[in-house]
Formats: sequence, structure tokens, C-alpha cells
Amino acid sequence: MSISLQKGQKVSLTKEGREGLNRVIVGLGWDEAKPAGRGGLLGALFSAPAQAIDCDASALLLKNGKLVDGKDVVYFGNLTHKSGAVKHMGDNLTGAGDGDDEQIVIELERLPAEYDRIVFVVNIYQAVQRRQHFGMIQNAFIRIVDARNGQELCKFNLSENYNGMTAMIFGEAYRHNGEWKFNAVGQATTDPALTDLCRRFM
Repeated sequence: MSISLQKGQKVSLTKEGREGLNRVIVGLGWDEAKPAGRGGLLGALFSAPAQAIDCDASALLLKNGKLVDGKDVVYFGNLTHKSGAVKHMGDNLTGAGDGDDEQIVIELERLPAEYDRIVFVVNIYQAVQRRQHFGMIQNAFIRIVDARNGQELCKFNLSENYNGMTAMIFGEAYRHNGEWKFNAVGQATTDPALTDLCRRFM
């Protein structure tokens, strides 16, 4: 049974009957909010066509809570971590459709011991140039799925008002006393690009 998380809530991934859990799928999703415009024929004629919002999910692999190497960022330009333990399943350019928009697969036991934390972030591609922000997005979520059977373990729905925010720290998985836990973060930022987000963890 999936646990519905609140902001700041932490949950164990590898205890409570989940011994042996090694491979997890981190699913991230979002939908473009429908713009509130003029209705009728005039609205259809004179409203500007909506530009698709391209959100990019990334995983930052930290050592002692710090990002020490650019190669420890797994994103659409670096789909597989050098350890082979973290894999990004590909870029979704629009956020259209139901379910996960992007997925990151993690083999927990394969991840070298020096990595103690994996932070999952999402930023809007070219947010400043396109004048886009997370207030234009709805139904954002992050969920953890047991890759062995497809069972959803936990899900965090991000439901706050994120007007003006261009990036988001969705959540993080971390090692604690020999087990893996997940923390629902939900922290929005005004970082214009992934490189700016990364600096927060250096």
C-alpha cells in the first residue's frame, strides 16, 4: 500500500517488510495548467498559442551531503551515472499525458558507499527566456516504485502555489543507519538553470 507523503515527511524504503528492495523507480510527473483566457470565438482568434513547458528531471548524487563532481549529475545530457547505479530513462519535452513524465531508475546496492544522498530536482528548460514558471504547472508529484513488482511505495503531491518559481527540489533518497529513506522536500527556487540548482549542493 502506497504512503501519501506530506512536505517534510520521511519514510523508510528498505525496512518495514521491504527487505531485499534494491531497484527502485523514481517517477516524476507534472501537467501544464490550462491558461485562463477569453472564451468564445474572439478568445480563440486572439489568444497566443501556448508554448509547451519543457521540465527536466535530474538526480544529484552527493558525497557527505555535497556535490563534488559534475559527472555525479544524472540528467538528459548524462543519462547513466558512471557507477551504472542511476539511470535516467529519457527526456519528456511537454509533460503531456498521464502517469510519470520522466523516470530515474536506481539500483541501491550498486551505488558506491561514498554516495550518501540522491537529490531529485526539476527545472524548466529556458524558463527565463520563455517566461515560464511553476505557477503554470499543476499536478506535480514524485513517487517511488518497487521495480520488482511495480508497486508504488510512496508518493508526494506538490500542491503549493509556485508562481514565479523556475526550479524545484522534489525530494531526496538518503542512507541512514544502513537503510535507505526518502524525504519529501518540495522546495521551490528561482534558479534559472540546472547549473544554478547544482551550486546549492556544492
